[in-house]
Amino acid sequence: MSQFPEQHDKVAQHYDFILDFESVRLSEYFPVELAITTRYIQKYIPNCAIVADIGVGVGHYAELLARRGCLLYLVDITQQLLDATLTRLRTKGLEQQIQAINRASVTNLECFENEIFDAVLMLGPLYHLCTLEERNQAVNEAARILKQGGILFAAGINRLTYLRELFREFPQLASARKEFHQQFLQDGNVDPEHAPPIGLAHLTTVAEFRQLFENKFEEISMLGVESFTGAFQKSLTELPESEVEAWLDLVEQTATTPEGLGMTDHFLYIGRKRVEF
Repeated sequence: MSQFPEQHDKVAQHYDFILDFESVRLSEYFPVELAITTRYIQKYIPNCAIVADIGVGVGHYAELLARRGCLLYLVDITQQLLDATLTRLRTKGLEQQIQAINRASVTNLECFENEIFDAVLMLGPLYHLCTLEERNQAVNEAARILKQGGILFAAGINRLTYLRELFREFPQLASARKEFHQQFLQDGNVDPEHAPPIGLAHLTTVAEFRQLFENKFEEISMLGVESFTGAFQKSLTELPESEVEAWLDLVEQTATTPEGLGMTDHFLYIGRKRVEF
């Protein structure tokens, strides 16, 4: 019997199925997301920090942190992603930076003691928690395992990206999905039938995402990592380095504005655990 709730198992199966795409998703299709997130990790997570990377993907950020001397604790509900990250770091000669690998849910991190991490990354798990109770559990677990003043990186998906992609690819479905869309605008939840690329998922709003963290964390930054580049960010891979950096500077300059947050695909919340006296 699985150690996870049924919905979490379905998410794990989804990532097993799309592993090949996930292996190249950031580098080939979403380079702005990768580059801007990297900039902020470099800015707010110091060298040699103790970091829990929860929802490791294929290890892009784990590799970045390992190269900076960080000690890594890797967590995912998908064994194939954990294996891919281990292989990535082993191939790069960085395996010694891995302190532990755990197949676990972000809602239950009993594998970790209280207040042991300088930073926690949740760059994906919150997408797939379809109830507020689960999302609160994840945030509470992040706060529990972080040291006082520790840093949280958490990603969310802009609710309107589903509607944009449907309008772009299947505009004839608006009437047929009218009832679903009214519910979606209220709860932000999608499923494999309506959004096959992401499966069971929760898409959020700026206000909702901010509110999720306010009791446990002080906000450092809330940004739209793609800002205006949105669905066109693959163009970045075709440019010379000087143009790449110029565009990334513009993305970063606009990422925290209402306009940048409104146009982005992904929100990135960076917060500091509130100090309790």
